Amino acid sequence: MAAPQGLTPEFAAGFRQLMLDGLMRELETTMKVLKAVPDAKSDYRPDPHARTAWELAWHTANTDVQFLDGIADLNFKMETPENKPKNIAELVAWYEKSFKQAADRVRAMSPEQLCTPIEFFGVFNLPAVSYLGFLNNHSIHHRGELATYLRPMGSKVPSIYGGSYDEPFQPAASKTTAA
Repeated sequence: MAAPQGLTPEFAAGFRQLMLDGLMRELETTMKVLKAVPDAKSDYRPDPHARTAWELAWHTANTDVQFLDGIADLNFKMETPENKPKNIAELVAWYEKSFKQAADRVRAMSPEQLCTPIEFFGVFNLPAVSYLGFLNNHSIHHRGELATYLRPMGSKVPSIYGGSYDEPFQPAASKTTAA
């Protein structure tokens, strides 16, 4: 991943707004997938080399927050919180609260801070704002992976980008005005 050429503070601020708006919509969808994981089957894994549903749910939620915090701190530590959730309901509540708090921290950054390069464990050294795209892709990847676990665990697959068998697409009711 190459650093964007000619990144200006104005562009960084606009890109941040665009990405955070999208990430907030993705948060709602990811929470639907997380909520669908049955606690009684959270140890399910489709293959001995795969993560369990719980491990994948935690990885998805925790890493989203870690990325946002790393951007806001201008330093990626990727540390696990001390009081880790113990079940899916706690995980969803923790994720929603922590994600929104971390997103607010990124929202409060100056445009110049958004342009500051951050080293990511010797793999990348990109402007802070660039990691919002990486976060988005990482989150969607693992959410999709977790969604494939749901039906084999006896759960229903929620609508993600349109309907699913279990939650068919429901077009918004057309608005009509009285003549």
